[in-house]
Amino acid sequence: MGDHSSARPLRADARRNRERVLQIAQEALAADGLTISLDEIARRAGFGVGTVHRHFPTEEALVEAVLLGRAERFVADARALATAEDAGRAFFGWFCRVAEQAAAHQALCDLLDGGAGPAPRPGSALEADLADAVGRLLARAQRAGAVRRDLSADDVRDLLRGALAAERHARGRGAAGRMAAVMCDGMRAGVA
Repeated sequence: MGDHSSARPLRADARRNRERVLQIAQEALAADGLTISLDEIARRAGFGVGTVHRHFPTEEALVEAVLLGRAERFVADARALATAEDAGRAFFGWFCRVAEQAAAHQALCDLLDGGAGPAPRPGSALEADLADAVGRLLARAQRAGAVRRDLSADDVRDLLRGALAAERHARGRGAAGRMAAVMCDGMRAGVA
């Protein structure tokens, strides 16, 4: 993923530089999408491109570090909610938060809409973690009677992709959150 986890630990200044590059890349990718260049990220961070290349040898490595890190946070959030007292509220809240946050992040939209960039690959650990986390949230919400029983975790992931696209368009009309809420209504138990 472009990190130095198997290498020796970074010096404090190198670690700060890496964190700065990741922060600026996160902001740039959210605003500009996958079209942003490594040179532009270096400029915005106040570094030479060589500093950025020391931490991320390619543009793809930097994009992967930012986007897959974001996806890992979505998985961690789902896992944290797996034991919430109100399983339905946990499920629908997670779904809406992911749709809204991802819709506000241009590179995540580019990635999910067009398949560009480093998507969690089928069979990858992240893909399996996401499927497991969503599956647990869904199963608990279904057992609690909050979510339709005919939905699978794959259905939920497909609906999430659709909510993301719908949220992007709704944001332009000043209706952020509306489309994810409508999809959640369609997933509620008793709706067929």
